Amino acid sequence: MSGLGKDLLQEPVDVGEYLFRRLYEVGVRSVHGLPGDYNLVALDYIQSTGLKWVGSVNELNAGYAADGYARVKGISALITTFGVGELSAINAIAGAFSEHVPIIHIVGCPSTVSQQNGMLLHHTLGNGDFNVFANMNSEVSCDIAKLNTPAEIASQIDHAIRKCWVRSRPVYIMLPTDVVRKKIEGARLKKPIDLEENPNDQAREDYVVDVVLKYLYAAKRPVMLVDACAIRHRVLDETHALLEKANMPVFVTPMGKGAIDETHSNYGGVYAGEGSNPEAKVRVESSDLILSIGALKSDFNTAGFSYRTSQLNTIDFHSTHTIVRYSEYPGVKMKGVLRKVTEKLDPGKLAMVPSPVVENIVPSRQEDPSPTITQAWLWPRFGQFLRYNDIVVTDTGTANFGIWETRFPPGVTALSQVLWGSIGWSVGACQGAALAAKDVGQDRRTILFVGDGSLQLTVQEISTMIRHKLHVTIFVLCNEGFTIERFIHGMDAEYNDIVEWKYKDIPAVFGAPEGETRAYRVHIKDELERLLTDKEFGDFKGLQLVELHVGKHDAPRSLVLTAQQSARTNIKND
Repeated sequence: MSGLGKDLLQEPVDVGEYLFRRLYEVGVRSVHGLPGDYNLVALDYIQSTGLKWVGSVNELNAGYAADGYARVKGISALITTFGVGELSAINAIAGAFSEHVPIIHIVGCPSTVSQQNGMLLHHTLGNGDFNVFANMNSEVSCDIAKLNTPAEIASQIDHAIRKCWVRSRPVYIMLPTDVVRKKIEGARLKKPIDLEENPNDQAREDYVVDVVLKYLYAAKRPVMLVDACAIRHRVLDETHALLEKANMPVFVTPMGKGAIDETHSNYGGVYAGEGSNPEAKVRVESSDLILSIGALKSDFNTAGFSYRTSQLNTIDFHSTHTIVRYSEYPGVKMKGVLRKVTEKLDPGKLAMVPSPVVENIVPSRQEDPSPTITQAWLWPRFGQFLRYNDIVVTDTGTANFGIWETRFPPGVTALSQVLWGSIGWSVGACQGAALAAKDVGQDRRTILFVGDGSLQLTVQEISTMIRHKLHVTIFVLCNEGFTIERFIHGMDAEYNDIVEWKYKDIPAVFGAPEGETRAYRVHIKDELERLLTDKEFGDFKGLQLVELHVGKHDAPRSLVLTAQQSARTNIKND
């Protein structure tokens, strides 16, 4: 197939090869997705460009997995087919957009000739409109690239990938079947895509830095509060540098879990308004200056908008702007500001109050004498089970809130979806995260905490974990249904119930080879204690699944408080 014409190209290369070589260049090593007749020719280029095909069981799970992969690896790629495939994945893409996760979504679509002629093809709406799905995706993507004109394709691909990285959000690339083999200029591949964000205007940045330092020196009880966008927009190095130089108390939000070394002497725990531990709540809310880094103040991230802080005492650092008290500085991005604040900071001018001490304190038998596994006992105990450099994935619901009470060892990467909150997200995300660690060559445990209701939505992705021999331990919290929904509304309503599966048998059902997987059923504390202290269990390199039974009407304190606030908000807005 021809593109620009070989005589006009210095180094002709197929569009498919160009695209996948660029993916490899920016760090993608495994490509998630499913085959469909409109993307099959493109899939032939994956192996030859050094990439691996994952092959999930459905597009929604593949999208969730791409989300998890990007959170660990930095960026990911997803391939679906036109219409039926991409719409199955759009929920996952929307979640990635809302939570600032960079996914390159490639959609194999009908040929340019078919589109121009408005042909009545399968996977369409039958109305000749081939842009309708791209239009849908435009609301949840930061760039739409329709690869129709060979002279423009290379620059379109490079532009989309750059935007995906810099803005840390999904992009959508529409790849027609008759374009995949067209020739474009391959000489561009010698120059890597520029992934550096544009620097701040120096005069504006200097002014903002001086204002920040003025308020910081005047404060008597300053603290740092680190949220999700500090992770997503890659300012953790700058955040830690400021923490070390300022020696300031630091807290994280639920979405910011894992952003800070939780063994650091200045770490004070999770702040989420009324859902916080009392010591953290008092310390943050009594502060006269909060340096808020990468905030996403959603309902679940703030325990139902229960913050008791004032914007008058807050400086907000964001990826696109900075807000100092009530003054906003558009275009003054946090990376440059944080770096310069740290450079110019004189620690001798700061006043500090120590952080509260955070520990994994498991309730004693006197405090919690029942053999039943309670939420109050469980999450601090899991904190003692975790190790350096673990990847911890929690699903929307019990686990997302329970993990607030777990103090992490150093190096832990925490994955949650607190803002979008799609139940079942964690199973696919766990697969993607574990695969990302494997692609990097890191020997890390990936540990998933998921409710029985959540697992039933996306359980098939365990098959993909088995297929790729991933190092995963899954704790299925069996409490007979959707606990978070029960506490919002309908505690004993039938619609919050589920069928009780034999979860322990799931690995075998999905074809797990003997010896490569293990499964357990746990009902009481002593059984779980023996398991968590078993070295073979802790060191096992394959897939493990623990069917862990907890009370139907038991929930973490923070979940109860947030659910109550959510219920009140729903009623007010009715």
